[in-house]
Amino acid sequence: MAQISDASGKILIEAQDLCVRRDGNVILDHINLSVREGDFTTVIGPNGAGKSFLLRCLAGRESYESGAVTRRPGLKIGYMPQKLTADRALPISVRSFVCLCKNLTDSAYRELAVRTGIVDLGDRLLYALSGGELQRVLLARAIADRPDILILDEPAQNLDVTGQLKFYALLAELHQNNGPAIVTVSHDLHLVASATKETVCLYKHICCRGAPKSVANDPEFIALFGARAAELTAIYAHHHDHSHDRSLLVSETPPQDAGHDCCSHTHKE
Repeated sequence: MAQISDASGKILIEAQDLCVRRDGNVILDHINLSVREGDFTTVIGPNGAGKSFLLRCLAGRESYESGAVTRRPGLKIGYMPQKLTADRALPISVRSFVCLCKNLTDSAYRELAVRTGIVDLGDRLLYALSGGELQRVLLARAIADRPDILILDEPAQNLDVTGQLKFYALLAELHQNNGPAIVTVSHDLHLVASATKETVCLYKHICCRGAPKSVANDPEFIALFGARAAELTAIYAHHHDHSHDRSLLVSETPPQDAGHDCCSHTHKE
């Protein structure tokens, strides 16, 4: 994997014309994406859109056919997989799992446990945790080395709505005060709209991108998720309760001030 020579020191990871094929099928098609210091980027899209492949390519866990993924020299990545199945045949405590291959002192572990809300879980066995508890433990392990960037593959997929909101609130808190850049995958833009700086709508290629508000009003987003999803996202992002003009949600062209890039063709499921 090449390394970025960036005089400004702002770019952490960059995908350039990235293409991935598997068994003759296009998974990712000419993806161009940069992640910079301070970014909070959410990748959204339907099942089969290539979201997980993109994150694994950025993290160096997946190969690709053409293009390039470059990193800033010395970049530290914290990666959280889509799911982890803990085996009863290998009983391991939460603390042992979090500290596995990590050089954590007792005080460093305590600080990490407080930060991620796992203080009371240290002696629990990994396989006995609930979905929400396991997600916090996985997050704790991902940030144990104080990474420059967190790459999180659908980190809240097994949680109910309340659990998802709490998890994303925790991510927002971690991101503040010069925390790591974050790239995450979600199916639900309305749940992450308040924390996300940039949303990337993916369906094998990048359909549209920008702030959650502009993406939710984009015809490409509406084609993938429906007008109701766009309406819910707009309401959530702005915390208001007045109605929206639905004609704006089905316009043929995006608003002039949308501030994003979009593609002009239609999508078929």
